[in-house]
Amino acid sequence: MKEYDLSKMNILVLEKHLLVRKLLTGVFIEFGVATVFSTPEPREAYKYFCENAPDIVLCDWTPDLDGMAFVRQIRQSLDTPNPYAPIVVVTANTELRHVCYARDTGMTEFLAKPISAKTIYSRLCSVIENPRPFIRVGDFFGPDRRRRANKNIGSQERRRAI
Repeated sequence: MKEYDLSKMNILVLEKHLLVRKLLTGVFIEFGVATVFSTPEPREAYKYFCENAPDIVLCDWTPDLDGMAFVRQIRQSLDTPNPYAPIVVVTANTELRHVCYARDTGMTEFLAKPISAKTIYSRLCSVIENPRPFIRVGDFFGPDRRRRANKNIGSQERRRAI
């Protein structure tokens, strides 16, 4: 993996569990991240998001914390200051249906628990190295969900509902 200077980054962590919040904060400090704000409270996280323009958001998703509501708030609220902010969903909900639901809600990347410094850094690298265009289709707004270009589809062809 490429090495990046993260010393000017501002990261927001919305995480229900204190131990995981401390782990993430510690890892980011070791990476040299300038500012890490972590909280278990979605309201507090959104307030920070609005006032401090974090470069990246890490968001938990558990039965006790509706991370998908937080993702929707960032992507679709009328008062959101940056609906384009990269959002990494960090969760133990790893079934395909959960990954697809998070993707369809507007996440940028997905990180399955348990986590490690290496997997955290790989998601940061992915956000930096592979920015995706944002699209608005129906009630969806977020990063383009298609990760690969299909060379069999011409540039004028669009997906059709069947």
